[in-house]
Amino acid sequence: MAEEKARRRGRGGGGAARRAERTALRIDCAKVIDRNIPDMNMLSDETLEIIEYNAETVLEEIGVAFVENPAALERWKAAGADVDGERVRIPRGLARKLCETAPSSFVQHARNPERSVEIGGRKLVLAPVYGPPFVRDLQGGRRYATIEDFRNFVKLGYMSKWLHHSGGTVCEPTDIAVNKRHLDMLHAHMTLSDKPFMGSVTEPVRASDSVAMCEILFGGLNDRTVMTSLININSPLTFDATMMGALEVYATANQACIISPFIVGGAMAPVSVVGTLTQVLAEVLAGVAYSQLIRAGAPVIMGAFVTSIDMNSGAPTFGTPEAAQITHGAGQLARRLGLPYRSAGSFNGSKLPDAQAAYETANSLNAGLYSGVNFMLHACGWLEGGLVASFEKFVMDADQLGVLHRLGEGVSADAEAQAMDAIREVGPGGHYLGCGHTQRNFKEAFWRSELLDYKPYETWEEEGARDTMALAGERVARLLSEYQEPVLDPAVREELDAFVAQRKAAEADAFV
Repeated sequence: MAEEKARRRGRGGGGAARRAERTALRIDCAKVIDRNIPDMNMLSDETLEIIEYNAETVLEEIGVAFVENPAALERWKAAGADVDGERVRIPRGLARKLCETAPSSFVQHARNPERSVEIGGRKLVLAPVYGPPFVRDLQGGRRYATIEDFRNFVKLGYMSKWLHHSGGTVCEPTDIAVNKRHLDMLHAHMTLSDKPFMGSVTEPVRASDSVAMCEILFGGLNDRTVMTSLININSPLTFDATMMGALEVYATANQACIISPFIVGGAMAPVSVVGTLTQVLAEVLAGVAYSQLIRAGAPVIMGAFVTSIDMNSGAPTFGTPEAAQITHGAGQLARRLGLPYRSAGSFNGSKLPDAQAAYETANSLNAGLYSGVNFMLHACGWLEGGLVASFEKFVMDADQLGVLHRLGEGVSADAEAQAMDAIREVGPGGHYLGCGHTQRNFKEAFWRSELLDYKPYETWEEEGARDTMALAGERVARLLSEYQEPVLDPAVREELDAFVAQRKAAEADAFV
């Protein structure tokens, strides 16, 4: 069978693919951010040591639950944990010892090698919003997401210079059966973009489908990591069989997983920063350790999705100072563990891409940059507490991610940056507009938005007095009209199509 596939692929129109590649639109994609700036260490070493000690106490005395997963309980028992029913108590130091085999950084390969990303170290990889069941745009307002919406978001992500990653469930296509939509989503990421992407985690069999489709796309994995996937912990201290089943599939195949507590402070964790960080660390230690029980050396990312709660309404709040403190503190803990770190994003609770959305998003994005985040999921498009993926906000956020790139570069102090020749040339009372230094550097001296309006008032008024949302709507339409599908070997495309069709035909539609 494998030989037959190789023969079919060899006849798959390689010449046509090469001709298409020569005529394809070239999409500019920025390199992964290399953070040439210091980390902001908000917590003292003494505080970090208290958190680490207390997290080990939680694991040893309180334990964590691995529910409906007898195999996991057996693995923990064999590793030396105390298993009582579904409660696993982990002796002090055991989880941390198991975590030592997890790599401090890894490469996620893309089908276009130029788009492969390194996750860890001083790198920052930006990925779009994940999971909203609703979408919003200027034309249709707020509505349930469809597969057409999903595909349009993938296209926008592919066209966005500052995004490094295609993401995963950028919105939930509710017009496709629950048990089959993962196939359409993966197919869209694989064919409409050549950036790296995420696998499905909603059932272990869907994770297996993700691995099988990647085998087709990449012509065999050969132990390469080609997917990063989101494994949420049911905080507090519960690891459910669905997520752990997906983790088991991915770790076995050497695919990366984000081990991420999902915490709303005051509801799923204590209201205090140190208490929440203690629970986050305990959950991450247990989750990462379990991944290494499946396969020592499997790539993982320490995640921290943490927000607070409005004590009046019960709604989650975003962009708050407490969330920033937790984001910074978790970054310090991740560095002490030697693990890549995922947190932050374009978080906000606003219903529209308005001032609230902008303030809260900016607070969260900046916290992510300065806390040392390596993989930022939800970097653009998030609205209404994650219930909505907004087309206009997607391009607003994607534009502003350019600011993170420029800030992450740090400040040069070489001879050209010192600009002494310019200061000598201009002297007292002159101006720098025409001097040699300005002429050499003006094109790259300042970051420039491709969306925001800096025109004089009169010009702005003559052009329709458009606000940022209107400008964003126009940008969405323009990017989608200019989109060209990246080149993919026709034989690979045919094989992917056939796999999706076969898997869909194998079972009846299910919408729960």
